[in-house]
Amino acid sequence: MIELRLTAADLARVRFARSPMQELVTSVKVLFAPAPADLHRRWADTVRPRTAALRLDGLRALVGNPRYLPDFLFPPPDRMDIRFDTELERVRATPPELVRVEVDRVRAGTSLAPALRELYDDPERGLGTLADQLAAYWRTAVAPVWPRLRRLLDADLDYRSAQLTSGGVARMLDNLHPQLRYADDALRIRWSRWNSSSDLRGTGLLLVPCVFAWPALTVTKDVDQPMLTYAPRGIGRVWSGTSGVGTQRMARLLGRRRAALLALLDLPVSTTALAAQLDLTAAAVSEHLSVLRDAGLVTSRRSGRSVLYQRTPLATQLLRTAYP
Repeated sequence: MIELRLTAADLARVRFARSPMQELVTSVKVLFAPAPADLHRRWADTVRPRTAALRLDGLRALVGNPRYLPDFLFPPPDRMDIRFDTELERVRATPPELVRVEVDRVRAGTSLAPALRELYDDPERGLGTLADQLAAYWRTAVAPVWPRLRRLLDADLDYRSAQLTSGGVARMLDNLHPQLRYADDALRIRWSRWNSSSDLRGTGLLLVPCVFAWPALTVTKDVDQPMLTYAPRGIGRVWSGTSGVGTQRMARLLGRRRAALLALLDLPVSTTALAAQLDLTAAAVSEHLSVLRDAGLVTSRRSGRSVLYQRTPLATQLLRTAYP
């Protein structure tokens, strides 16, 4: 069991963020697992042929230990909307001594994998090679599905924010994951292969939803900002629905903006999140949603301070008819 003891100062500094880099790193483990989980099989089957020509030996060796992932691959996001390029530069700037410590943990007393030799002997050069592999993999495997992942992450963050508002931080933490419980000023993770206990000492806790981390919880403590990565709500539907399909036919019927909105509403989403996805003002999104709701294509419900929108079965059927 892992135990994180939180003071009042820690509870006041609990915050959320998204991390494209975390999605990338955990997706590598999913893609190259001997038997990818059924949840992500559709994505893996699509991406595997595209990545076959990429040089990923160093990246695969670095994340190949099932018991440990290097902390320097998970730089804690310092803001909600951090970009992949920003995280990549933070990985590239990892201190050499930390690289060697982390590689030693990865190999866990075994001989050093040839693909990690450059990273260990010349960390600065090795990090450059690793960054190139990360960038190539991002462009090929993760960037094309990032809008879909982000919609799911945003829906989860809206829900957690509503929980935080209505029930407080303790209730939100206690409902974050089935293997996690918050009681007596401590967050406890039931994890049979690890046992540790530590005080956060006022640093706070960063919570990061991550699609490809499912079903595990990932705890990163050996950094200035302790971080907990968990699977977002609604993950079972992440690869279903019709999001990402062209909108030409529906655009003729509803208009381009409203057709795009419908394609994004396979999961409950707030006006703010939709506006960010479509690069529109919240007022413009609200106007479009009002028209779609009056037509019976969208439902709305209040969740804390937010109003969440989702398309109706009728709208889903229309989309499936338009995009056979």
